[in-house]
Amino acid sequence: MASWIRYRRKMREATMFALVLLMLVLSSSLAAVKVSPLIEKVSDHKDFKKLLRTRTNVLVLYTKTATSGDSYLKLLSDVAQTVKGQGTIAWVNCGDSEGRKLCKKVKVDPSSRREGAELLHYKDGTFHTQYNRPATFKSMVAFLKDPSGPPLWEENPEAKDVVHVETEKDFRKLLKKEERPVLIMFYAPWCGVCKRMQPVFQQAATETKGKYVLAGMNVHPAEFDALKQEYNVKGYPTFCYFEKGKFMHHYENYGATPKDIADWLKNPQPPQPKTPEVPWSETDSPVFHLTDESFDSFLEEHPAALVMFYAPWCGHCKKMKPEYDEAAEVLNKATDSPGVLAAVDATVHKAAGDRFKISGFPTVKYFEKGEEKYTLPHLRSKDKIIEFMHNPQAPPPPEQSWEDRPSSVSHLGSEDFREALKKKKHALVMFYAPWCPHCKNAVPHFTTAAELFKEDRKIVYAAVDCTKGLNHDLCKQEGVEGYPTFNHYNYGKFVEKYNGDRGEAGFIGFMRNLRGRDQEKVVKRKEEL
Repeated sequence: MASWIRYRRKMREATMFALVLLMLVLSSSLAAVKVSPLIEKVSDHKDFKKLLRTRTNVLVLYTKTATSGDSYLKLLSDVAQTVKGQGTIAWVNCGDSEGRKLCKKVKVDPSSRREGAELLHYKDGTFHTQYNRPATFKSMVAFLKDPSGPPLWEENPEAKDVVHVETEKDFRKLLKKEERPVLIMFYAPWCGVCKRMQPVFQQAATETKGKYVLAGMNVHPAEFDALKQEYNVKGYPTFCYFEKGKFMHHYENYGATPKDIADWLKNPQPPQPKTPEVPWSETDSPVFHLTDESFDSFLEEHPAALVMFYAPWCGHCKKMKPEYDEAAEVLNKATDSPGVLAAVDATVHKAAGDRFKISGFPTVKYFEKGEEKYTLPHLRSKDKIIEFMHNPQAPPPPEQSWEDRPSSVSHLGSEDFREALKKKKHALVMFYAPWCPHCKNAVPHFTTAAELFKEDRKIVYAAVDCTKGLNHDLCKQEGVEGYPTFNHYNYGKFVEKYNGDRGEAGFIGFMRNLRGRDQEKVVKRKEEL
């Protein structure tokens, strides 16, 4: 009898154990297939085609079975939340009957992959590329925000010895805990000088590993504005050196080699004060340097004169000075010279600058018998200057400004900026300077995008010339720190900075995603009714 009772007790315990085990298996299975509602599950081929037709930026996870993509799904749920409105994430389970047909039609076989899962990206309705960047939150978000853009710096295996800092909290933590000296590079992903210096910096990080910490941090997003102000980051890259958490110096050798950085770290010194530049008029220059007082009498004495109005700080002026000096060496000293060369520092002798409405530097004007005859923006080299003085001719007509050229871009200023944007659901505004090379490169792509959406009354692609009149103050108010800056507005309210691709695909894709999101909301409202 006792043995029978023991037997019954053991059977009961075994049954209970089996039930608990079954519940654990079921719960883990259910947890495994739980997918964020932001991830669109697709199994029908028609639905898949509709998805690609209505969304311009789609990342699709194909899995061998319902559970083989578990490691991706949790990560992709977080990514989907962050890129909501900018990109779409979809999931196709090639293991069920419908999904298997779809995978066969699109010729995808995740069973051939080691993890039993494959990620493919579709852009503007067609296959774009296989996702082969790291399966991390940051990399996936960066990819979906700019699918054609370059990989993140930390994705480069050669940058493994650089400490990549993501948040201000991480930055403060690094300074607090790190005993070794820290040299951090504050950068922006689009910055050309930063891209050129990254290989140098990462090699220096490898060569000094163990003794110093070399870190990198993308501080271009607006959330880091206070940090940039704290460490006087006015351009990219900016290098800051710390010892035991305390800021010591900036490092300013932007043409450095890895050895230069390593040598400087052994004996870090603050940037040397720059030797004051000797005014051009005080150098041994053959150019005649004029003042407000001497200007008119000089022109009376010299019936043919070329005058360069300049500012000492102006880069283009500095570049032109040697050419102008060399031309003056020939023209100002020859007995049979057709004319002379003179210059005026318009920041000192303001009356002369105001009188001739000088608004940019250098401005070169030709005077004949004391009267202004031509403004000559094309004269910059010694040979061209001498050639002109021997045969003075009217300059070719100036190139039309972007604002004067016909296009679908709306050119705004401080007087109409707010009012114009209030009427538009989505406005992408380009803040620019006419002389800026990056702006010039972006103009044709931005114009093409504007042309494509010109019939949509809810959308505007607008531009503001920050160098014009009161626009400078407007640009400052809108957080413009460099050119070009792109801001997205919703009925006049700032939404976010646009940091995506500066080609037409980026500008068009950004707006298409916004309009696609609007249409989804309309459909959802109709369904609810």
